[in-house]
Amino acid sequence: MIEDGFSYLALLTMISSIVVYSEREYKWKLFEYLPAIVIIYFVVMLLSTMGLWSKTPDITATYKTIKSDILPAMIFLLLLQADLREIAKIGKKMLFAFFLASVSIAFGFIGMFAILHSYFEPDAWRAFSALSGSWMGGTANMVAIQGALGIADTDMGYALLIDSIDYAIWVMILLALVPLAKRFDHWSGADGTALREVGERLTLSQTKDSISFQSIFLLLGTALSVSAMSRYLATDLPTNSFITQTTWVVIVATISGIIAAMTPLSQKAGSNELGNISLYIIVALIASRADFYELTQAPLYIVAGFIIIAIHILLMVISARIFKLDLFTLGVASLANIGGVASAPILAGAYSKALIPVGVLMAMMGYIVGTFGGLAVGKVLEMISAL
Repeated sequence: MIEDGFSYLALLTMISSIVVYSEREYKWKLFEYLPAIVIIYFVVMLLSTMGLWSKTPDITATYKTIKSDILPAMIFLLLLQADLREIAKIGKKMLFAFFLASVSIAFGFIGMFAILHSYFEPDAWRAFSALSGSWMGGTANMVAIQGALGIADTDMGYALLIDSIDYAIWVMILLALVPLAKRFDHWSGADGTALREVGERLTLSQTKDSISFQSIFLLLGTALSVSAMSRYLATDLPTNSFITQTTWVVIVATISGIIAAMTPLSQKAGSNELGNISLYIIVALIASRADFYELTQAPLYIVAGFIIIAIHILLMVISARIFKLDLFTLGVASLANIGGVASAPILAGAYSKALIPVGVLMAMMGYIVGTFGGLAVGKVLEMISAL
């Protein structure tokens, strides 16, 4: 049994690296259904259930310190890719569709929780708040909200379970609908002729430096400095029962990342790699405090996820008819929220390779709105839970 903090951290990092390496190198069928981050969570949770390490004071201190210090650095690094000037190039119609998808997802969470909240534990609103951050942004946003709201690691298992199962089925449905695009567009009255022109007009930034020692070192030093600055500034900001000091840490780091994305620092290659390494380690840390015995309500949570998606679909289809939106715009806007960078470009590419940049940029938008949107949804869910 592992009892010291360094061995505990080394093991979690090694497990994460092996899973990610296997996903990229071996292309196993398993990874088509479960992304590496979900596999990391459940492998680590299995080892935790088996008692491979104990919650000694040293391990607990390592867990708290590493998780709290890496979190704001991760947020900053991942947001360096989200340049608002590039995102603006995708056009008003697609930005409108993205925010429409975000709002419909928010209503999905609120509607579902209003119906089912009495069947969940009193603090279940916290797990759904984190999930809403993921479904309006990405896993990084979910982890950010977990830290901001102080959500128990045991509750994150439910959020990740919904995020993998319900999301995977939704991706398959959207890909299966691609051949029906013309019929849907005819029904909604959409004019999709401008889509290819938008895709061809968009060019992803190719001016980034190649990854180098100095760029990696600069990004790491800056990210850690932002983390320290966020924690320092948060101590002087006002708090209440919902907005805690940790919430301010997340907000300050998010704003810092948005601003830095419009500076030359964003052109330094390596932010995505460093950010994802941080994300995988944080997810492994969260999983290390959970076990399978606590996932007793899993079926109910999975059903709740499908109810959220059903409300999202209904609102999006109604909006398509009202605003004459095409199926491509609706689908990519939905996946840019629920799936993020991992799946929105894939769906865009299923329509046309020229449209892949649209999917990427819309997904980048999710990094910006996911944390704030999830916190807003969380506040409403907390109010419903108190009824």
